[in-house]
Amino acid sequence: MVSTRSSPAPRQPKSDNISSPLSTSRLSSSPTTSTTSSPRRGFSHRPTRLTLLWLAVSLPLVAWDTAYVLLRPHTMPGGRLHRPLWVPYDLYGRVDHVYGWKAYDAGTGFTAAQGTLNLVETALYAVYLTLWFWGSGRGTDGGGRKAGAAKVRAGRVGGRRAAVAVVVGLSACVMTFSKTVLYWLNEYFSGFDNIGHNSLVALIWLWIIPK
Repeated sequence: MVSTRSSPAPRQPKSDNISSPLSTSRLSSSPTTSTTSSPRRGFSHRPTRLTLLWLAVSLPLVAWDTAYVLLRPHTMPGGRLHRPLWVPYDLYGRVDHVYGWKAYDAGTGFTAAQGTLNLVETALYAVYLTLWFWGSGRGTDGGGRKAGAAKVRAGRVGGRRAAVAVVVGLSACVMTFSKTVLYWLNEYFSGFDNIGHNSLVALIWLWIIPK
């Protein structure tokens, strides 16, 4: 009896088109995913409407006040520059003696010192507004590249110019706050020598609110 031996099945050639699960996962996690990810957005800045309104009101008033202080005694009652621009300071100088003849005749330097700081503060705000307005108006992102139309319409400034504008604006705000606190502390530690003669109503309406 002849025994037959089953012949082995022929080997199938390996196909290069079949990939293992490991190779599939590597393909799926290939760097192509990073190329399709959305680009990172750059830094941009736009002042709020309240900030712009506050600057539009406060900057002319600070400039008016600074000019009165630094041009004394010509801007004081009886001076050649007093009328018509600085007539309201006749009343204010009687409410706050820092602005009146009492401080000027005594040679008090605080008035002119805070007026000089007003110049620095106003200059910082002017630089801030210039950086924002010029940057957003020109439509550049601060690095010389053209910004998108939507960014221009939104009034935003971007890139390095935006960062500088924020730092300058913040510095000016800190200076405004510090100067106001200094003014209050000057009155407190002097026993309210310059405003203590006012009634509470006059003090609120003619000194606290304007400050």
